[in-house]
Amino acid sequence: MRYTEIFTSAVLVGVASAALAHGGATGIVKERMDAMSAMGKAVKQVAPMMSGETAYDADTVRRAAETIGKHAGDTMTRLFPEGSGGMPSVAKDAIWQDWESFARLAEELHTYSEGLALAADNSPATQPGAMPSAGAMMGESDMMGADSMMSGGRMKADNAMSREELAEMPVVAVFAMVSNTCSSCHTRFRAEAK
Repeated sequence: MRYTEIFTSAVLVGVASAALAHGGATGIVKERMDAMSAMGKAVKQVAPMMSGETAYDADTVRRAAETIGKHAGDTMTRLFPEGSGGMPSVAKDAIWQDWESFARLAEELHTYSEGLALAADNSPATQPGAMPSAGAMMGESDMMGADSMMSGGRMKADNAMSREELAEMPVVAVFAMVSNTCSSCHTRFRAEAK
């Protein structure tokens, strides 16, 4: 099985798990589950383009980036008030125990999604060799200098890239950064849906 198929399968499992977990959710928990599902669907829509499985469409990438950005940053952190864990939520207590790291990842996702929208015109077809490895798209630590951005699982604030810097990067590289941020956050702060 190719790595891109594995990545796409992982996204589908995540979206399916979120849909199952929504059963019984109400209020702020349902609101955040809906936001996470919207972001998952946006990633799922773009992933085949980034792996070359479907035709690249900059407008679709921009819309997906806008969907992700709409639910990231402060919008995301507001959906996690203290005491909103527990079933049916899949949020780990680690969110509130390490709020600074969670908030930083939420803000980085917002920045990366804005960068993705700006980099959308950097078509993968015009970027030979720009395609990241599937492992990178799945959030492995060899992704485009992720080791330099991550230190012991904590993001370094001094390595944050600006929207303008991201806009100049290959779109597949920025998409991989979005995907890696989602993966990092899920690994640290999301329990497996049961």
